[in-house]
Amino acid sequence: MDKKRVVIVGGGVTGLSAAYHLQKQVQSAKLPIEITLIEGSNRLGGRIHTIKRDGFTIEKGPDSLLARKPVAMELAKELGILNQTRYNSTGQSFMLIQNRLHKMPKGAFMGVPKEIGPLMRSKSFTLSGKIRGLMDLIKPKNKSTEDESLGHFMRRRFGNEIVDNQIDPLLSGIHSGDIDKMSLQAIYPIFGKMEQDYGSVMKGLAKRMPKPEKNRKAKPAQGQFFSFTNGLQTLVDELEAQLDTIEIIRDNRVNHIEKKEEGYHLLLDSGNVLAADFVLVAVPHTQVPGMLSKHQPLKELFDIPATSTANVVLAFDEKQIKRDLDGTGFLVTRNSNYRITACTWTHRKWEGTAPAGKALLRCYVGKPGDQEIVKESDEVLVDIVLKDLNKVMKIKGEPLFYEITRFIGARPQYHTGHLDLVSRIRDYVAGHLPNLTLIGSSYDGTGLPDCIEHGQKGAELALKALTENK
Repeated sequence: MDKKRVVIVGGGVTGLSAAYHLQKQVQSAKLPIEITLIEGSNRLGGRIHTIKRDGFTIEKGPDSLLARKPVAMELAKELGILNQTRYNSTGQSFMLIQNRLHKMPKGAFMGVPKEIGPLMRSKSFTLSGKIRGLMDLIKPKNKSTEDESLGHFMRRRFGNEIVDNQIDPLLSGIHSGDIDKMSLQAIYPIFGKMEQDYGSVMKGLAKRMPKPEKNRKAKPAQGQFFSFTNGLQTLVDELEAQLDTIEIIRDNRVNHIEKKEEGYHLLLDSGNVLAADFVLVAVPHTQVPGMLSKHQPLKELFDIPATSTANVVLAFDEKQIKRDLDGTGFLVTRNSNYRITACTWTHRKWEGTAPAGKALLRCYVGKPGDQEIVKESDEVLVDIVLKDLNKVMKIKGEPLFYEITRFIGARPQYHTGHLDLVSRIRDYVAGHLPNLTLIGSSYDGTGLPDCIEHGQKGAELALKALTENK
């Protein structure tokens, strides 16, 4: 086999995962494959960015990995950083409904009710809202197999009140979007399958997630999320440190990718041209049509919407917070007169993120219908956030400092029909751009564990293409 080169475009979590997996397989099988990773900015890791300031550990981007998706934990183990992991605290969280805080109901999965008792005891809903929610147990399943919005599905099963006051704030918050537009099949096909298999989402959850037996000794609750003692940056730094046989090019964007008779040429900002036998494109979908401008069908990628959000992190002395709340944070419903969508009390949720006697709050803005807020100045954003917080917490004085991170058009949205759109794009790429693959959060899953898996699958595709029949 002649020497080959794989070029990975994009140094976020997907690109780093692809590079790490490729390097591991190439070294194990002693394959004559060179790997180059190109990143347009001066740092790797994409949205993951941990900083230290005055004894605080601050996440400017994502703050955790979902523990129930094993691929992230497996990667941490491979990298030798499993001993640095920590789980979130499992304190009380709240839902802000029409300007009043309610404890997050128990007996739910991702905000979706799965037990009758906790639903009926909840103070978050009226009696008529609870009865409508229980209709899920007897409503007939949908006969249509067409994709529908997540919001439409949940409203059909549980009614508007439970959706608006519980399901929507959680799922819209996770995906920074509008559940009434999100694709059920692309984001949570499991709920649709439960309806078809069991005739009810609640019945499906009861079967798949049964309550622990009462006679068993209760184990201490463990958080659903994990990070690292020094923040998520640990994962990025360790990945980068172990990419010791890979050429990494920073501060150099790919302007154009040209298909040649043999392989590809990649034109960089610097004017340099790289030759590649296989290209893994791990950048946001909005950048792809420009890189492959001769391929007009790829402009359909612009039909995948992307929302804008901002994280506003505020540090305080604990004594400044006059009405402290015993919990880890709250979500805001759409029917509340707030511009923030959620607030995490980071010093409570993640032990060791703030010095003794200090508090660290992390607020989110940029809900559907309020996208322009992320373009406001730092001072205006902090003022908006403090006004909202003071309706709930009564904070005295200004923060010790703040950190604001804006993600403009950075959260891809999987609207109804997303899977069909991605399928058309992939079919076109397979037919016209062999040995080039689009990977990342724009297509098949937006969470960090998903991105790790996207990278691994992309690496396997490259290896298969370059080693088969050689």
